[in-house]
Amino acid sequence: MTDQPHFRPNGLTYKGAGVDIDAGEALVDRIGPLAKMTRRAGADAALGGFGGLFDLKAAGFIDPILVSGTDGVGTKLEIAVKTGRHDGIGQDLVAMCVNDVLAQGAEPLFFLDYFACGKLDVDVAERVVAGIARACLAAGCALIGGETAEMPGMYPEGAYDLAGFTVGAAERGSLLPRLEKILAGDILIGLPSSGPHSNGYSLIRAIVARSGLDWEDEAPFAPGNSLADALMVPTRLYPKAVAPIVRQGAINGLAHITGGGITDNVPRMLPDHLRARIDFNAWTRPAVFEWLQSVGGVAESEMRRALNCGIGLVASVSRRDVHSVLDEFAKAGETAFVIGDVSEAE
Repeated sequence: MTDQPHFRPNGLTYKGAGVDIDAGEALVDRIGPLAKMTRRAGADAALGGFGGLFDLKAAGFIDPILVSGTDGVGTKLEIAVKTGRHDGIGQDLVAMCVNDVLAQGAEPLFFLDYFACGKLDVDVAERVVAGIARACLAAGCALIGGETAEMPGMYPEGAYDLAGFTVGAAERGSLLPRLEKILAGDILIGLPSSGPHSNGYSLIRAIVARSGLDWEDEAPFAPGNSLADALMVPTRLYPKAVAPIVRQGAINGLAHITGGGITDNVPRMLPDHLRARIDFNAWTRPAVFEWLQSVGGVAESEMRRALNCGIGLVASVSRRDVHSVLDEFAKAGETAFVIGDVSEAE
């Protein structure tokens, strides 16, 4: 008779090792309705399978090129964890991804998230995913799946990490930038940011530490708001307002102003023989940036490269189309304005 292994009644369990499968299933039950509210043509946003599905034909595409993007929210997440402000960080995650695929001329179609922690707090995770779902709805993309990873010993108590993944599509021949159409003399149009968005937060946290202020103290640049609330304003979502204008064909290039700021991101949409001339006096810089620069003693060149300085998206437009594009932005509810032009590289 073959010997059978002896299992002690008090032997180890997965839950005893720190992973609670029941908590994970409880989270799936809670976020299922959140995902369903993001349904759109091409996706029913049902959760629970091994993969998320999307039907490009049902979404109305004929000959699409897929555009994918992935990102996180950087050390802004550290502020969320430290201050318990978890409701807006999901929008940051979605925005960083969908704004990137928009810059390639694509309509964001669906989104997946990755939530990792040492011990799963279902309430916190639900708040984060609720923010993701609201942002997907606002961006017009479906939340079709994700992963919750509980990994004891990998993260300090209360901490978690986030990553996002999105796929968009554009009909063949309509991708941005249209390098052959971008010429010297073209105009650069800026769309405002809501604040630092999700970049430069290692610098921002260092400035806050230098200021001596607590996160719950009133923000000197935003009376009536705590410093945490003022610095945790979510990243703006541009796709619903901007994608229809892109499809009209008058925008030849878009730059999402993320890490690298205006100085490093705008050139990414231009041909090698052209350069951007930005008039940094063309808009009123939001007070948060003035405070950060003053308290941190940050050089102007560093501000322009580390932070968005109040501009979240830049469009390159032929001079003849400037007024019509500005009008379209206004109809879409965007406050857009000319911030510079394109010239021959020296």
